[in-house]
Amino acid sequence: MSELRVVHLSSADVSLVVTQRGDELPAIVHWGARLDVSDDDLRTLAAIGDRPGLSADSDVPYRPSVLPEHSRGWFGRPGLSVHRRGRAWSPRFRAMPMGVAGTPAPAGATSHGAGSITVEASDEGAGIGIVLEIDLTAAGLLRTRVGVRNLGMGADEVDVVEALPALPVPLRANEILDFSGRWAHERIPQRHPVVRGTHARVSRRGRTGLDATTVLALGVPGFAADAGETWLFHVGFSGDHEHAVERTDGFLAFRGGELLLPGEVRLKAGGEYVSPWIFGAYGDGWDAASARFHAYLRDRNRAGTRPRPVTLNVWEAVYFDQDAATLTALAEQGAALGVERFVLDDGWFRGRRDDRAGLGDWEPDPHAWPNGLRPLADRVRSLGMEFGLWVEPEMINEDSDLARAHPDWILRARDTLPARYRFQQVLDLTNPDAYAHILGRLDALVTEIGVSYLKWDHNRDLVDAGHPATGAPAVHEQTLAVYRLLDDLRHRHPELEIESCASGGGRVDLGILERTDRIHPSDSHDPVDRFHILGWTGLLVPPEMMGSHVASAVSSTTGRTSTLAYRCAVALLGHFGIEWDIRELTDDEREMLSTWIARWRRHRDLISTGRAVSGSSDLAGPSLRGVVSPTGDEAIYTVVTPATSADAMAHLRLPGLDPNRRYRLRASAPESLGPPWQVPAWLDAATLDGDDASAPVLSGAALGVVGLDFPVFHPERAAILHLEAIA
Repeated sequence: MSELRVVHLSSADVSLVVTQRGDELPAIVHWGARLDVSDDDLRTLAAIGDRPGLSADSDVPYRPSVLPEHSRGWFGRPGLSVHRRGRAWSPRFRAMPMGVAGTPAPAGATSHGAGSITVEASDEGAGIGIVLEIDLTAAGLLRTRVGVRNLGMGADEVDVVEALPALPVPLRANEILDFSGRWAHERIPQRHPVVRGTHARVSRRGRTGLDATTVLALGVPGFAADAGETWLFHVGFSGDHEHAVERTDGFLAFRGGELLLPGEVRLKAGGEYVSPWIFGAYGDGWDAASARFHAYLRDRNRAGTRPRPVTLNVWEAVYFDQDAATLTALAEQGAALGVERFVLDDGWFRGRRDDRAGLGDWEPDPHAWPNGLRPLADRVRSLGMEFGLWVEPEMINEDSDLARAHPDWILRARDTLPARYRFQQVLDLTNPDAYAHILGRLDALVTEIGVSYLKWDHNRDLVDAGHPATGAPAVHEQTLAVYRLLDDLRHRHPELEIESCASGGGRVDLGILERTDRIHPSDSHDPVDRFHILGWTGLLVPPEMMGSHVASAVSSTTGRTSTLAYRCAVALLGHFGIEWDIRELTDDEREMLSTWIARWRRHRDLISTGRAVSGSSDLAGPSLRGVVSPTGDEAIYTVVTPATSADAMAHLRLPGLDPNRRYRLRASAPESLGPPWQVPAWLDAATLDGDDASAPVLSGAALGVVGLDFPVFHPERAAILHLEAIA
């Protein structure tokens, strides 16, 4: 029997046990709840999992590795599919001993905290090498990726067809939660049992996609926000990609990676392809798993390093009808409300009177802005606000000076142009000249106008996206070029903040979020839909990185009418802003909106640092989103009543509180939830404007385990609950 190495990584109540027998690739034996066991137990546990299979010697049991190999008797989907003109298609890798943070793991069992495992392996006959990386972060987030190298010296290239690492989970995780959607209706959940075979969610849109699952969850039957073992998965890439679940004989795993188009990655001698990071988070309930993604992003992103500014975006106020007087008036009224960032949206650049022209010509339109944008930007700053600007650098209108000058800068797979969408084509950022032009224009805008924030949009899927000179597929290289463009621009302007918008929530992934400061979750600001979009998107993205705006009473996307209090309450637990023509506000609306802005500013540090929690998914009961401070001394919840219910009263539990502390409870707008006889005494006494003596005080245990009666008489209403621990 070959030598066995066992590495145990453990952090934040999560354990990862990885084994390597002889020169095989490593396999995951356990990933889940923390193990407090001896090294002897680890070795025994590792050996128990061996199963009959094939190997180079035909006598060593084969357990599917993190990169399963067909050549060793794996009949599921190979972890790596490659070939050299049809040869070398079934590599059998011989691996070096796995290293932990650069140190080779000795034979036997070793235990570590958070750390990184790296394994180098090669098939000398095929001339292919790989580097496999497995990380467990301090927050307990697991990630893996693989680098593929052409070690050959000849002219034959290595075609990389797919690289899909396997993250195995126990067979008891036999229920799937994933998501679909469409424009203005992102993150629609669907639950179903795991079945034998492969359940795959594939995006071929050249961006993450409005219908993309974003995260995929596996869990024990009935897993929920606060209960049931849950494994959350995510592919951290902004181009074509795949999330899949594979169930075979005694084996269940997440399979994920970049979806490569035919011939898209061909490695010359010495060339390398590195797959995107594949992420996994374990927890008791999806809130606990989600918190690991939030910690990862907060550790790498600047969004929480300074207070998030209240944002006014003028799109739904003026659309394409722009002039200096109108925008200046909006800026002045926004500043009076407490706005801290003013964003000029689509319509400011040359020839842009509608969406048929102008993309690519990134200079202020001389008719709308005869003096340029600097006077408006200076006025905005004089009012104490930052100035932001909308751009869509990856796209081009055929009716633009840039397209007329450089038709060869448009992606296409044939001589004719791809089908238009929103009258747009895709600019070839893999072309060095096109790349330099766009980087130069963005750099000039930020410098000359003093832009501190870019709303970076991406309004079409990539269709027939080929390199113009050859027609070869370009999605992979285009995605990497976008990453470079963002990196280069931020290097030139370290303080510049960028929002990722893609027809709303069409580009939400860790590839883009490591380079931007927030996302636009949806083009729909309808609070009924937005509440759930924010909640489900929040499985990956922390609250302070999700734009959360108050729009007009009548939704521009659904036509539904909602009260201002409801719209504000739903927007509170995010990066708060306004997307509304505030010139039409009544005095009462102006006063109420100012009050909500001030309320959000008081709580924004809590929202930016706290642990996100969510409540029951029972459609007949109230829905809940909340944030609890890291120390457990404060919490804030938004509670929304269902559209209809057979009950006039429901039971509401408040998750995430310290069971051993006592909390003073405050609530907003209790009278809006039903007629007076339906409002319980505790809610009436908890009004935010009351005094401390009358506010109810309960323990975290009572609130989290027993809960409170909560009225659901009136549909689609919201209340804010604010809790502070008392001595």
